[in-house]
Amino acid sequence: MTTITTKDDTQIYFKDWGRGQPVVFSHGWPLSADAWEDQMVFLASRGYRCIAHDRRGHGRSSQPWDGNEMDTYADDLAALVEALDVRDAIHVGHSTGGGEVARYIGRHGTKRVAKAVLIGAVTPLMLKTTANPGGLPMETFDGIRAGVIGDRSQFFKDLSGPFYGANRPGAKVSQGLRDSFWLQGMLAGYKAVVDCIKAFSETDFTEDLKKFDVPTLIMHGDDDQIVPIGASALLAAKLVAGSTLKVYPGLPHGMCSTHKDQINADLLAFIKS
Repeated sequence: MTTITTKDDTQIYFKDWGRGQPVVFSHGWPLSADAWEDQMVFLASRGYRCIAHDRRGHGRSSQPWDGNEMDTYADDLAALVEALDVRDAIHVGHSTGGGEVARYIGRHGTKRVAKAVLIGAVTPLMLKTTANPGGLPMETFDGIRAGVIGDRSQFFKDLSGPFYGANRPGAKVSQGLRDSFWLQGMLAGYKAVVDCIKAFSETDFTEDLKKFDVPTLIMHGDDDQIVPIGASALLAAKLVAGSTLKVYPGLPHGMCSTHKDQINADLLAFIKS
């Protein structure tokens, strides 16, 4: 397996496909680098080096007890790009991975970053607070925790429905895609999955987003049932100076899979712009 070792001896698995300007992908919860294969094959076939890792506790990476929070996720990403000497990279983050990219830039700057893409990202803050009245109540995330702890296998099977919009009238979402979501989720460590709920819901990325100083594309489906657009992309676009917001009517949270041709074409156009 292709891995790097972090300073706390965690093994981080990664895929490194193709040659050219690097595009580095950060996946969502509770998935792995496999969630990006449609984008990686598409871009690697067009002259780009595509790199995606399994976040600690997820996929084929180690399952340490500690470090399942955004600062460490961002530091793991920094360790990966430094180990591979990745420069002039386009960083693409989906959902929780969007938070990871934001915290990476917030903590490590943009000296190795050319552009950033946030897709269905949890930024700036998912949790409803006095300062963030449009967020989701804590009860929502407590419900997710209870679902995972109660029967995470069934919970992931059920979650794949709204994740890909399979619960919408006329939706054409294959059982295979939903099974892939379940499989990736079950490969993740139990502790990491539970800890990551707090990480993606309670981490405030406002100050991280203010530090973005590279061209940034924010992509979000307006029928995202997992990360509602009003509490995320619409706010993030105001915080990232000069960012471009692209809203996809009717598209779900998992649009990188359900509408991969459209997303791939828009990613390529932004990267080449």
